[in-house]
Amino acid sequence: MPKYKKLCKTLKKIAKPADPLLSPLLIGEVSQYQKPIEDFLNRLVTEQGVSRHTLSAYRTDLTHFSRWLAPQSILFTAVQSIEILSYLAYRTQQGIQTRTCARYLSSLRHFFADLLQQHVISENPCELIDSPKIGQRLPKSLSEHDVEQLLNAPNVNAPVGLRDKTMLELLYATGLRVTELVSLTFEQIHLQQGLVKVLGKGQKERLIPMGNIAVNWLTRYCATLSNTPHYLFQGRDGQALTRQAFWHRIKYYAKMADIRISLSPHTLRHAFATHLLNHGADLRAVQMMLGHSSLSTTQIYTHVAKERLKQFHLEHHPRG
Repeated sequence: MPKYKKLCKTLKKIAKPADPLLSPLLIGEVSQYQKPIEDFLNRLVTEQGVSRHTLSAYRTDLTHFSRWLAPQSILFTAVQSIEILSYLAYRTQQGIQTRTCARYLSSLRHFFADLLQQHVISENPCELIDSPKIGQRLPKSLSEHDVEQLLNAPNVNAPVGLRDKTMLELLYATGLRVTELVSLTFEQIHLQQGLVKVLGKGQKERLIPMGNIAVNWLTRYCATLSNTPHYLFQGRDGQALTRQAFWHRIKYYAKMADIRISLSPHTLRHAFATHLLNHGADLRAVQMMLGHSSLSTTQIYTHVAKERLKQFHLEHHPRG
């Protein structure tokens, strides 16, 4: 089997003098490469219901690969394992990290598996290529003190501050993905039952308890709205607040709270899971609330919890 670690040995053989990824596809090349990509993406939507962000990642990865193929006049139907290995080695030469190369290989493997299923090709050129070994990366998490400081940062006497405070409380209380949070509608919120209904990845529906504090802030926030808009949290244009805008708001409040580590909306999702486990929550219950299809995905938070306990012991035990 071709091994990923052998790629670097082939760099000098396959290095190109110019970077084809920086050159757009020519008009004649668009139909040859882009149509199979779009057909694949359309099937992902209709058959698997993948999110638009997943589609965007697939489109970017496959378009980059097609731009690398185009100067060599190699169509998708002619791609062999050596082209896959050469492309990954080429990206490695550009300084791409192992984890990113693993994602590229995953995108290509799924794409060619689809072409195989559609009888466009007779074998998947990625099938015998090993994925690069990547170490387990523990997610960044906040201490409970830092979360408290972050949640108290918004000025709730201002409409924008009240909206942001409500979003932060809801995010920490439920562990929603940021896309799920910003796309919430009023129909998904059940204040009397204290539940939020979420349509997550793969169009899978789940119910998550919100807790009294989040319910109280939601009630206060909703009482300030003059009408009932479709989306629960809106930007200045009246549309749903974007993921990017909310990320900037979190960075702003982290600076106000003097939180030194880099924050994103996903950091609060990690804190939600880690703090639940720290306080004795059942791992499978956390899996259900996070919307993970596999328990192994959720188990990474047990490692985070253990690391925090070790650090706590070192800092506070007299013989630590």
